[in-house]
Amino acid sequence: MAKNPFRIERDSLGTIEVPRKALWGAQTQRACLNFPISGRTMPRPFIRALGLIKLAAAEANGRLGGLDAEVADAIVGAARAVADGLHDEQFPVDVFQTGSGTSTNMNANEVIAHLATRDGGRAVHPNDDVNRAQSSNDVIPTAIHLSAALELKETLLPALRELLRTIERKGRQLRGVPKTGRTHLMDAMPLRFDQELSGWAQQIRNAIERLQAVQPRLHQIAQGATAVGTGVNADPRFAAVFARALSRHAGLRLAPAANPFEALSCQDTAAELSGQLKVLACALMKIANDLRWMNSGPLAGLGEIELPALQPGSSIMPGKVNPVIPEAVAMVAAQVIGNDATITVAAQSGNFQLNVMLPLVADNLLSSLTILAAACRQLSRQCIAGFSVRRDRIDQALARNPILVTALNPVIGYAAGAEIAKQAYREGRSVLDVARERSGLPDADLRRLLDPLRLTEGG
Repeated sequence: MAKNPFRIERDSLGTIEVPRKALWGAQTQRACLNFPISGRTMPRPFIRALGLIKLAAAEANGRLGGLDAEVADAIVGAARAVADGLHDEQFPVDVFQTGSGTSTNMNANEVIAHLATRDGGRAVHPNDDVNRAQSSNDVIPTAIHLSAALELKETLLPALRELLRTIERKGRQLRGVPKTGRTHLMDAMPLRFDQELSGWAQQIRNAIERLQAVQPRLHQIAQGATAVGTGVNADPRFAAVFARALSRHAGLRLAPAANPFEALSCQDTAAELSGQLKVLACALMKIANDLRWMNSGPLAGLGEIELPALQPGSSIMPGKVNPVIPEAVAMVAAQVIGNDATITVAAQSGNFQLNVMLPLVADNLLSSLTILAAACRQLSRQCIAGFSVRRDRIDQALARNPILVTALNPVIGYAAGAEIAKQAYREGRSVLDVARERSGLPDADLRRLLDPLRLTEGG
């Protein structure tokens, strides 16, 4: 007779069958049955944060006498395994679940209790021991802040700094190379490549500064507030002891929230961070589209640069190569802007003492952090670092750019300059040639006034 693939678990609602090999318990199983919605589970950075929170809570409770040393140590070991990603398959609860994230918190409590009981030799209770001095209402907001803070520090900010260095290095390589400027996508006065790229660099530099400005608020955590912000069932010292333990394990300087009622009832800091990620997405979209335009052609477009050829561009047109990295980056930017709209709605959903869209905030915020970091790395390594400049196309366009006549305005006036520009464009000739005929200025003066490189210096 085949062995029953299920075991019976009990919670306050009664008994329920749980897969025999599962480490979770009754409440997780009920959540799996209640929320078969997207098939999307909470992201790895969030599960890592939950493991670190349970680890730090066990240490704090052990220090404060809430848990005996043996139980505390068993929970610490099990929570560390969860934080390290050894049991990710044991977190099956859908993102779209109870708005407090209670199902995911209990998922962690049950898995850690199971592991601690198995490895420690003593019965460990998911609520009484693993969740001691905690509530889902402070655990999940803490996990949002912690997971986002870790992703920002370890993933996105390093990727942004790499992208900034790459842009600055490429700018130095192209210093002294003038090109046609464009406003309204139309020819304008010249500028140098390094000047154009310096604009990109400043956008990324600003993004780094904006994200760093959020960190002091992101590093404030809700833990210790418990159910409604009053800290019920927690030692008054718990929040501070917990914050020190979590800081040590996470490598961050964390502190209890300035106001625990604010920390539970709203997601303003998550919305602030998401807003800055949206600004970064706008910057990346601008840079990606500049690269696409500059690379366009190569014959019938601008053709100013040549991006690295990374893959065949068409299933029907042989030899076609497309700007695949800028396109991917632009799609990431669009997704992040959409994530921000979702987070904006979710952040409004605080009713009295609790926000009730916490899992959605976590999922979208971590998604934005993750895909932005990956996009920045690819844009840096596979695109900007390796593009080459097509000097022949750039010089040809510069020579025929009728807008160069702007440099003659102080000498011959706007109206006379407009006539020269229109004739040069109409006849397909250079401004210099037409100006020789119509301006009455010496050739040496014209060459000096119309020198594209000199014009990039202003004045």
